[in-house]
Amino acid sequence: MHLPKLATTVATLTAFTLAVAKIIVGFMSGSVAVIASALDSVLDMVVSIFNNIAVRVSESKPDEKFNYGKGKVEALAALFEGTIIILSGLFIIYEAVRKAIEKETITHLDDSIYVMIFSIVLTGLLVGFLYYVVKKTNHLVIKSDLLHYKTDLITNISVLISLLIVKFTGFVYIDYILSILIGVYIIREASEIVNEGFEILLDVALDFKTVEAIKDIIKKEPLVLDYHCLRTRRAGNRNFVDVHLVLTPDMKLKLAHTIIENVEEKIRKLDPNKVWVINIHADPYDDSFINKLQEECE
Repeated sequence: MHLPKLATTVATLTAFTLAVAKIIVGFMSGSVAVIASALDSVLDMVVSIFNNIAVRVSESKPDEKFNYGKGKVEALAALFEGTIIILSGLFIIYEAVRKAIEKETITHLDDSIYVMIFSIVLTGLLVGFLYYVVKKTNHLVIKSDLLHYKTDLITNISVLISLLIVKFTGFVYIDYILSILIGVYIIREASEIVNEGFEILLDVALDFKTVEAIKDIIKKEPLVLDYHCLRTRRAGNRNFVDVHLVLTPDMKLKLAHTIIENVEEKIRKLDPNKVWVINIHADPYDDSFINKLQEECE
């Protein structure tokens, strides 16, 4: 199975397992922190199913209707996931405040502690696997899932700590306090996912390091006099690059073509795991001044 697809499948099965365990123990104990964690696992499962579909769609090949592919489905998935996480964070805060006001008690503490330990171990293994996939593919959907489950891991550890404090001190309000802090943390982390999704939909440029590497490749290419109108963006597993190269006016077409191919090949080697869509325009002179007047690169 393709690595990103395998990652979303494993994440879905893990979230399902954790959701069932937490729901049972959460409602038995009445712990708002455990119930909040259970709700988060249910949402994790829904999001991971959606992400699995998004991965399949985003990596589909371009066709007559979608000439550039469907890579931006990745960004839509990130927006969806981020929004879901923010809503879950708000609900956690609401439940913590409500239960604090109503002074609800916590029972079945030992069962709650055991299920949270189980959750921490399983989520930790999943985070390690997702980190490996992100390192190999740099896939936005998997990166969003990694951030999501890292947040879950921290949440689970916090819940375990609160349950231990309640067990040994009887200070039940720590459950509510930590739940509110968890909710705030989740909302903050989710905002980063939403922001990245918006940036991709708005055609944000490739990261600074990659753009500088592209510039360096062009500058070091023999017989390239100058360049201008360098533009980059990404969608799914595709990186897009457009640039104008200034070459000698009387250069033969075959030589110009060879130079362009050399530049393209070196750019592709920056990240072999990505599909590079490179469009290089050869200019016999620097027409960047004209392009600036027109406010576009043609």
